[in-house]
Parts: sequence; structure tokens; C-alpha cells
Amino acid sequence: MKTKFSLLFYIRKPKNYKNGPMPIWVRITVNGKRAETPSGRGCEPEQWNGSAGRRKGTKEEVRSFNAYLDDLQAKVYEAHRQLTEADELITAETIRNKFMGKSEKPHLLLEIFADHNQKLAALVGKEYTKGTLCRYETSLKHTRNFLKWKYNLSDIDIKQVDHAFITEYEFYLRSVRQCANNSAVKYIKNFGKIIRICIANRWLVYNPFLNYKNKIKTVDRVYLTTEELQELADKDMATDRLTQVRDIFLFCCYTGLAYADVKKLRRWEIVIGVDGGKWLSINRLKTDVPSRIPLLPTALALIDCYADHPHCENSGRVLPVLSNQKMNSYLKEIADVCGITKPITFHIARHTFATTVTLLNGVPIESVSKMLGHTNIQTTQHYAKILDIKVGADMALLRQKYAAV
Repeated sequence: MKTKFSLLFYIRKPKNYKNGPMPIWVRITVNGKRAETPSGRGCEPEQWNGSAGRRKGTKEEVRSFNAYLDDLQAKVYEAHRQLTEADELITAETIRNKFMGKSEKPHLLLEIFADHNQKLAALVGKEYTKGTLCRYETSLKHTRNFLKWKYNLSDIDIKQVDHAFITEYEFYLRSVRQCANNSAVKYIKNFGKIIRICIANRWLVYNPFLNYKNKIKTVDRVYLTTEELQELADKDMATDRLTQVRDIFLFCCYTGLAYADVKKLRRWEIVIGVDGGKWLSINRLKTDVPSRIPLLPTALALIDCYADHPHCENSGRVLPVLSNQKMNSYLKEIADVCGITKPITFHIARHTFATTVTLLNGVPIESVSKMLGHTNIQTTQHYAKILDIKVGADMALLRQKYAAV
């Protein structure tokens, strides 16, 4: 961006001035904004040429005096040139500071990152979730460890972050931290937000992500088949706790709720839908997107099973959900009992709803996307890509049609 830059020497009258030399000041103006500093010289008012910004006369003393001002002027212009070449922010103050040898306080990467996380934490429950804060805290930890590993530094000036820094950071995540592709990409994406904050504040004038490319790889979603769902539902569990976890997992298989959403699910969020049946009416915790889900008979039966549970009666919640860690721990035990060899986590219930319960039974993908509360139908399409069973069934109908001709 072009700047309008000018320099002026002028004499300033001190307070309570009576007579004698008046100090000469240097005024730097950039785009109409000024910064001033004393020149270190003084001059009698009658000896000063205001239009020329120099002392009048031709004597050796006057020539030496004006040569000193010429030297100051050259240094100011040199400061402007250096800032321009470095592509740094040019203001009257930055030129004055450069000219006077004052270095600007550096903006440190981890300080900026920590400040971002602190502000994000204050907005948890309003604009962000605890999960989002947790991800940024983990990103900050990885960034801190990377600085120690690569540069043996506790922090770094944001201006030192360049393209090489980004690629080295990615290498660290993939090699030292052994992050999978998508995890590494997400951590780099979180780091990118901090860089955008720096660019917006003009602490960085060059985007280190320029020409940097990375891509999320599509991962096949694990889900339970109809047979595995039935095995899970029919199996007698050894303890009430395992039965409770199994039932809540099945409820999410038939509603598509994520762990965070079923944990906070309240009784008043069960409403009468447009078809006269019972629906869930919630806003997803992760995205705050409305989600309306008609309740299938299996889901309704599970709700009735826990209507009198003390936890549900006291809290107004629909189901007595344990911590995510405990739920996943019990689910591994349940999978072993049922002979299911797939790596079972609670989130697989959501995948099962999207595939086995809905898409495989002919529910349009637009309706599935709406019930899942996806903000983009492309997210739902990830499930549709893995449904070879559905493709086979559809093609079998086509074969029958051609065979009849």
C-alpha cells in the first residue's frame, strides 16, 4: 500500500519563553498522521528559514549546523527505505522509532496463542463448546513442544514464522507426535487461525501459509450392520451397568445423536412433530444447528425404560448417561461379549444411524443430513460412499428389470 510521507524541521517555542535559541524539532508525517522528536539543536528565531527548514546564513558555523540537519534527514529517509524493503508497517511512529533506533516490542507466538485460548474459554457455552477449547489447548501444547524440539526456544517472534516453519511443524506432528493425516491437518488449521489474527493486526505482513497445501483424507466410517445391531439388542448383559450403556448406545443408533447431545438431552426436548408422533427437537452442541428427529419405536421403548430412573427424575434428563470415557470403556467389553470385532466407540452409534438405520433403508440423504444436523450435505455424503450393500441392492433390482425384458 502506498503511503504519503513527508519530513519537516521546525522551531518550537518552549513554555515561558523569553529569549535565546529555540529547539528545532523533526516532524515526520505519514498519511496525515504525525510523529515528532527533538533534533538536539536550537536556533534563534530570527536566524531560522521556516520555508527551507534550515538556518539562514553562509558562515562555516551555519553550514555545519545545516549539514547536521541534512544528516538527520538522510537517516529518516533511510529508516523509511528499510521499512519499505522489509515490507513492514509504515507509519510516522514506526519511521521515528526506526530512525531513533528504538525496537518495537516483539509479538510472541505462544503469547498470542494463549491469549486467543483465554478469550475462547470465556465464550465457552456462548459461542464455543468445551471440545473446541480442548482442541485449541492441545494445539497450543503441540506448538510449544515443537518450538522446544526444533529451536530450543520457549517462544518466538511471530515475524519469524515463515513457510519453512509451517512445513517443519507439520513434519513434527506427523513424525514425532505420530499424528494421522487428518489430525495433523486439523492442528495446522488451528495454528492457521492464530496466523490470521496476526495478519489482521498487521503484526505479520506476509502470510506464511501462502503456497502451503494440505488435504483432509476421507476416512471410511465404521458402523454396525443390521445383524450386529440385533445381536447387541438381544444379548443379556452380566450387569445393570453394561445394560444401561448398551441401551444408551442403541438409542443413539436409532436417533443419530452424538455423545454430547444425548448427555444433555432433556425431557422437554421430546415434542409432538408435524406427523403427530414424538420427535426430538434439539440444537446440536457442536454446531448449534437445529436437529429434528422423528423417534422410532425402538428409541421410544428405550426412553420408557429409564423414565423412572433416579438420575433422570432428579435432573430432567432423558437417559442416565455416564462419562464418555466410561461409556467407551464399557462398550469395548460389550463388543467382546457380543462377538463384535470392530473397534467400537460411542460415536459409531451416529455412523450406524446414518448408514444401517437410514440410508440403507432408503431414507433420502437430504433427510439424513437434516436429522444429523450437518451444516453441509457433503459431510453426509461421506457415509453414502461406503454403502456397497445399498449399491448392490439397487443394482439387483436393475438386473431383475432387465431380466424381465
